[in-house]
Formats: sequence, structure tokens, C-alpha cells
Amino acid sequence: MASTVTSSKTSRPGYGHLLRTHGAWTFLLPGFAARQPFAMLTISIVLLVRHTTGSYAAAGAAAAVTGVSMALFAPWSGRLADRFGQRAVLIPGVPAHALAGLALTALALADAPLWALLAAAVPTGASVPQIGPMVRARWAVQLRGTPLMNTAAAFESVTDELAFVVGPLLATALCTAVDPAAGLVTEAALTLAGGLLFAARKSTQPPAGTGGHARVKHASALRVPGVRVLAVAFLGIGSVFGGMQVALAAFTESIGEPGLNGVLYGVFAAGNMFSGIACGAVAWKAAPQRRLVVGYGALVLAAAGLWAAHSVPLLAGLGLLVGMCVAPALITGYTLVEDLVPAGARTEAFTWLTGAVALGQAGAVTVAGQLEDHLWDGAAFLVPLGGTAPALATLLALRPRPAAPPRTRTVARGVGHREPVTVD
Repeated sequence: MASTVTSSKTSRPGYGHLLRTHGAWTFLLPGFAARQPFAMLTISIVLLVRHTTGSYAAAGAAAAVTGVSMALFAPWSGRLADRFGQRAVLIPGVPAHALAGLALTALALADAPLWALLAAAVPTGASVPQIGPMVRARWAVQLRGTPLMNTAAAFESVTDELAFVVGPLLATALCTAVDPAAGLVTEAALTLAGGLLFAARKSTQPPAGTGGHARVKHASALRVPGVRVLAVAFLGIGSVFGGMQVALAAFTESIGEPGLNGVLYGVFAAGNMFSGIACGAVAWKAAPQRRLVVGYGALVLAAAGLWAAHSVPLLAGLGLLVGMCVAPALITGYTLVEDLVPAGARTEAFTWLTGAVALGQAGAVTVAGQLEDHLWDGAAFLVPLGGTAPALATLLALRPRPAAPPRTRTVARGVGHREPVTVD
């Protein structure tokens, strides 16, 4: 282990080296297509249900149920993938999600009652394939013990944000220029094609039961205190995504330019993406827990100014700033997971964080829809601040926990193995 630590301090290969990793592109390309549900699903539901019902509250409720279902089922999906392998989870799960999304679309177009839409939203969210966590788990196996792990964490955050640039733009364009249902139909098609191609790449998936079958079967990644703290932080980040989606949709409709919704959200996501690229290119000297607190504080301050924006240029600038503050927190959180959680529970840990973002997004969409329907125009812009401020308080109170990986509890005292090994 000493040689690994030394190499990480003296050299830090960049994105080019990372992307030359053997077999990387075989799971990155289909994985990108299959990530689109997380980027397209909520906004597609909001736009479709708002069109068919005329209510942001109903649209927010349907999107929220989808997000909550995803948040509740995602960790179980990750745990099953750790235990039985990613392919075993994806082969039945990907077609199930596509069918559920199409069923929700058909019900909305048939003017079904709200309770029917909410019932259909449950399997739609529960079956969202957890491609992002699965890709991160593949990187963890491919790059174990190398200084490229931090670069991989940054690259994955950038990829997520690229999806959040492409996804909302594509969904909004399809829903406004083609048909209100086109967003969900396209999301289902991309999930089916990308998810099955990703599942077909068996050679790069982590071995089933990595880290010990007993550990995977009986221990949850959520038992790690640092993972719980990070989950709270990611809940707050989810509130930014959900609040911005509803607030921007309502704002652009109020000024008679609904097509600008995807553009403004794309600017927000672009700020996140470019900030993530920069984070991955920097050789950080500050401790990750300190970077997390500082970055999160900046996010809260940026979100505090959103409610005052009343013009497209000002809102675009503030959205860009908020987006730039999201990436450092996401990247640092995912990087900390590498130290906190053993390999056999890592996919589950990543899905807890992804699920926390989805849960925060679902709650934010619900609250933002209610605020827009019952208060003043632009009230939904208060939601990102309301979600991130309590999360920052939690980070400030418990910040030592994410930085304390349990490296020595499973071996003899003084031996600094990162994962459980047989004591010599």
C-alpha cells in the first residue's frame, strides 16, 4: 500500500489516461444513453402532466412519486447488483422501466385521474436502472489502487452533468415542439437500448459478491456513519435540481417563452459540468471533508439569490453560478465513498447517494409545484435554498464523520489495509 500512496502524491494522470483504460469505452457509451432517465424523467413527467391536467401541483405530485419510488428502491437494486451481478439486475429491470414509463404516458394522454397517474409513477420510478452507480463500481474495480480514482470520480460527475445538459434540452424540445408525450417515449427508448447494451458488457462488470458474500448479504452501506451524512448532503443537492426544474418551467411559461425552459436549465447544468471538469483537473491539497463544506457553503449562498431573479439574463447567470457550485460537492462526496465503503457494498453506497438526490428532487418538485400554484410567481425559487441550508447545517455539525474511513477495524492494529484482508 505504501507504493500506491506515494504514487498518488507524485503523479496524477488526467482524463486522457483515464479514457485509455482497457475496456472503458465499451461501458461508457451505452452507459451514457442509459443514464438519460435520471436527466429526462422528471422534466418529461412535469411537462406532460402539466399539459394534460393544467396543474403544476398534479405534475409535481406525479414526478415526486416517481422520485420517491426511485429513492426507495435504488439501494435495493444496488445491493442486488453487488450480490448477484449487474447483468442479473439490468436484464429484467430495463424492459420493466420502459414498459412502466409507456404505461404512465398512456394514462396521462387518456386523462386518467390523478390517483391512476400516481399509481403508475411507482413502478416507473422503482425500475429506473442505476447506471451511474454501476459505472462508478466498474471504475472502482478497474482502477483499484491507482491514482486515477479521483479523476474517475470527477469524470463521472461531468458525465452526469452532461446528461443533465442534454436530457432536459432534449425532453423540453420534444415535449414542446413534437408532442407532450414525446419526452417520456424517447426516455423509454434510450433506457431500453442503452441499458441492454450496457448489461451485455459482462467483462467489465464487478464480480458478484466482491468483498465477500457474507458482507454483501448482511451489511448495508448505510450503516457507515459517513454515508448517512453524505446522503443528507445529497438530499439538499436533489432539492436544487427539483426546485430549478419546476421554477424554470413556471418562469418561462409566465413570460410566454416555454421553449426557454430547456435552455435555462441547460445553462444551469452546463455550469455544473464545466465546474466538474475543472475539479477533476486540479490536484487538491485540502482535505475532502473541508472541500465538501466549503463547496456546499458556496452552493447555499448562490441559491439564496435565485428568488430575486426576474429576467432571463439574470436568471441564466445565477443558474450558471448555482450549477458551478453543485459539482464540487458531488465529486467530493463520491470520492469519499471510495474510502468509506468496502468494495462489496460500493454499488449500494453509490445508489444511496443517487437515491438521496432523487428523493430530494422529488420533495422539491412537490413543494415547488405547490408554491407556484398557491403563492406568487417565482416562489419555487425558494426551494433550493430551503433544501440546501439544513443540509449545510448537518455537514457543519457532523463533518468529521465522512473523513474517517474505517481502514483498520478488520485487521490487526497498525496495519493500514483499505479493505478487509486475511491477517498474516
